[in-house]
Amino acid sequence: MSNPKAERQPVLTRHTEAETCSDPSSVMTLLADSDGFTSYRSTFTEGAVGAPAHFHTRASELFFVISGALQVLVGEEIIVLEAGDFLAVPPHTPHAFAAAPHREADVLFVFTPGMGRFDYLRLLGRVMRGEADAKEIAASAELYDNHYVDSPVWRAALADSA
Repeated sequence: MSNPKAERQPVLTRHTEAETCSDPSSVMTLLADSDGFTSYRSTFTEGAVGAPAHFHTRASELFFVISGALQVLVGEEIIVLEAGDFLAVPPHTPHAFAAAPHREADVLFVFTPGMGRFDYLRLLGRVMRGEADAKEIAASAELYDNHYVDSPVWRAALADSA
């Protein structure tokens, strides 16, 4: 019987070789997309909204703020993560994120387990640039384990920071 841990190989992505995806308010640097984890780095301009309220059924989403500040919905609570802060959001927990009001943010994201999310991130960029229809995102909910929900708390937070 084989040992699945022994079959995994180290993952190295050089910054100079990493693929980037961009939209008008952020740049995503795609770092690793394996069965064990998915990782990317996003830089958000001031006022940039990262993701609407959603949850994952299979993955935990991890946030590490490299610099700046990130406003995050976790369940029904709004928190602000500052540089050096770490947050782990377990499956089935509604969450959303945006650059904190009047701030930029540079954030490392990790999903575990991974599940081939880079195509989803590429799709988001195309939708934000007007190159694809937003209906494609809704149609991909099960494939990429992104399930969008309405959050009056998040809508109010975004309205207050505008």
